[in-house]
Amino acid sequence: MKKIVLLVSLITLTSLSFGQQVAKAKEQEVSNAEKFSERSGSLVKKEFIDIGTLKKCNIQVAKFTDLISDQKSSAVRFEYEYKSSYSSDTKIALLDEDEIDGLIKSIKIIQEKVLPTTATSYTEVNFRSRSGFTAGCFSKKDSWTTFMKLEKFDSNSYVFMDKDDLTQLLTLLQQAKAKM
Repeated sequence: MKKIVLLVSLITLTSLSFGQQVAKAKEQEVSNAEKFSERSGSLVKKEFIDIGTLKKCNIQVAKFTDLISDQKSSAVRFEYEYKSSYSSDTKIALLDEDEIDGLIKSIKIIQEKVLPTTATSYTEVNFRSRSGFTAGCFSKKDSWTTFMKLEKFDSNSYVFMDKDDLTQLLTLLQQAKAKM
């Protein structure tokens, strides 16, 4: 009986500590805008301004205003509805205002220096934001596939794009930046 109680206690403690580690990992994958909008003790106004759509992914500017302190935060919001034969789910990512220039620069480098080349082995090129949003490309035989991935640990959050879509994404990001 002591062995059973000891075994159950050990399993419980192990699962609790693992759960805390997962919670900490998820907590770290949050944009500054999300942290701002979820602060306790604040009255936050959330405004979403439509910018455009790319491959069924809606792109918006998200503006957050704390009505008590009058502090503000902005981000680019990506929203994609994943549909399968069994279910559907909405995937959302926020790209902080201070990360937009990095993404724009990364897309330009991919267009100018990566896509014109031919990879001899499997290659990935990625921009990653603090919230887990990823954009980039990977080699696929003799060509490149471009993508955005809205959620770090969710394979259903990929938005695959053509090379030409990168130009449209750049335009949408620049429009979003102008409306912040």
